[in-house]
Amino acid sequence: MLWLMLTVTVFLTSVLSGVLGMAGGMILMAILVTALSVANAMILHGAVQATANGSRSWFLRAHIKWGLLPNYILGAVGAVIIFSLIALVPNPGLVLFLVGIFPWLARYSRSLKGLDVTQPLTTIVCGFVVTAAQLLAGASGPLLDVFYLNSPLSRQEIVANKALTQTIGHLLKILYYGLIVAVATTLPWWLFVCAMIAAVTGTRVGTLLLHRWDDAAFSRVSRFVILTIASICLVRGAWVMWTSLPV
Repeated sequence: MLWLMLTVTVFLTSVLSGVLGMAGGMILMAILVTALSVANAMILHGAVQATANGSRSWFLRAHIKWGLLPNYILGAVGAVIIFSLIALVPNPGLVLFLVGIFPWLARYSRSLKGLDVTQPLTTIVCGFVVTAAQLLAGASGPLLDVFYLNSPLSRQEIVANKALTQTIGHLLKILYYGLIVAVATTLPWWLFVCAMIAAVTGTRVGTLLLHRWDDAAFSRVSRFVILTIASICLVRGAWVMWTSLPV
């Protein structure tokens, strides 16, 4: 049953994101865009991830750096305004490809290695670029991670602040696809309820596991997991785009 598969997937990916602060949303987007239309996938993903990230930021609220928020929102709103003028709904293969390529670009682009989200200008750029990626690819956790790699924040602060900014991004994604592009979802309301409950439950489990880690293990494992998943999405997305080309 599709609804059961999606609910279980939401729970498991929320646990993963609760531990690593990333990866879960990317996996969920890859599965949703395969099982549903792009518009439905974007709206359901946005609702689930806004709930999961919102609850994660609440559970870790003591570690949030509120001073980062105004500049991030400034950049995020700029991205929404530009995308509103385009009203673009991307191809499923392109979504998967972008979800997969972002982590590799982040890892090997030397121009990105000096970024620090605690710097005001970098925070604005982060808000713009990450929100644009969310609107185009659905998930932007790997790209967001680039702005935290060189920051002086602890693992709890990284997960908490990424969760807060991701919550904002996913709410903007729902706004974009639900109101600006005005795509009506064909999914039943109870599926959203089940998925959101699973998201909060999985997030709580993940955040409890987070406290059992140390910063070195957190960094090492998160890099491995994100690049492995990215490679799978990259290959799958390229294949979908290739097979959808007109003969």
